[in-house]
Amino acid sequence: MKWFSTSPAVGALAGILLITAMVCGCIDAGNGGDVTPTTGPVEKLSVTGSTTVLPLAQLTAEAYMDAHGNADIQVSGGGSSVGVKAVGEGTHDIGMASRGLKDAEVVAYPGLVQHVVAKDGIAVIVHKDNPVTTLTLDEVRAIYAGDVRTWNEVGGADMAIVVIGRDSASGTREYFYEEVMGKEDFYAGQLEKNSNGAVKQTVQQTPGAIGYVGLGYLDETVGAVALGPDGAAVAPSVANVLAGTYPVARDLNMFTDGEPAGLAADYLAFVMSPAGQQLAADEGFVPVA
Repeated sequence: MKWFSTSPAVGALAGILLITAMVCGCIDAGNGGDVTPTTGPVEKLSVTGSTTVLPLAQLTAEAYMDAHGNADIQVSGGGSSVGVKAVGEGTHDIGMASRGLKDAEVVAYPGLVQHVVAKDGIAVIVHKDNPVTTLTLDEVRAIYAGDVRTWNEVGGADMAIVVIGRDSASGTREYFYEEVMGKEDFYAGQLEKNSNGAVKQTVQQTPGAIGYVGLGYLDETVGAVALGPDGAAVAPSVANVLAGTYPVARDLNMFTDGEPAGLAADYLAFVMSPAGQQLAADEGFVPVA
C-alpha cells in the first residue's frame, strides 16, 4: 500500500473548507434553503408619529428585522402631527397618524399617500374603583366641556371629576374633538398628556379621573366605560368595532411621501400581510386585511 502525505498548510485549508461546507449545509437545512442574508449594506427606515399606532409599528418592525438581517427600522412616537410633518418634510420615511390629514396638511404636503394599517376604537377610561361603567356620548361631551364637574351628576360618587386629555399634537385628541365633542371646546382645566400611556397611568393613579385611549391600552388596571348615544351603551372592544356598533372608532394610518419603494414598500407589505395583521389583532387593534 502506498501512503500519501500532505503539508500542514494544505491540511489546514482542507479542514477550513470542510467546516465551512458543514456550517453552510446546516444553515441551509435549518431554514429550508431560504437563508436571510446578514452581510452587505444595512438598509435603514425611520418611522415616527402617533403613539396609538406606535405599538403596532414597534411589533411589526421587530418581526420584520428578525426575518431580514440587513434591515434597521427605527420607530419613535411624538404624536400624529409630528408624524405627518416628519414624512412631509422628508426627515422620516413613514409618518404614523391616528387620524386623517387636516386640510392644511393636504396643502402643505400634497404628495402624501395614506396607508390604512388597522382600525381602532377610542375607549373612555376611569379609575378601576369608579362605579360608573356606562356613559352616554352627551355625558362624555359635557364632562370634557366642563359642564359636568362631579361624578354624582352621572350616577357616581360625590367626587370631583379630574379630566385627562391629550396634547395638541395628538391625532386621538383631534378625532375625539371632532367626533365626540362636535368641535366644542375642551374644558380649560383638563390635564393634557402627550401619549396614551401617560393618560392611562394618570387615570390609574387618580380616583376621580377620566381619560381616553386606544383599545390597545386597555387592561385590568383601569375601568373601560361602555358608550352609547342614548343609554344603549356598547363596550369598547375589537368585536364591537368590527360589528360597527361601537360609536367611537377610526382608521390608523401610515403615510409615505409618494408611493413607497424599497424597504418602505416591503415593510408596509409585511404590516398588511396575515402575519402583520395578526400582530395588530394581538395588540388589540382591528385588522383591515
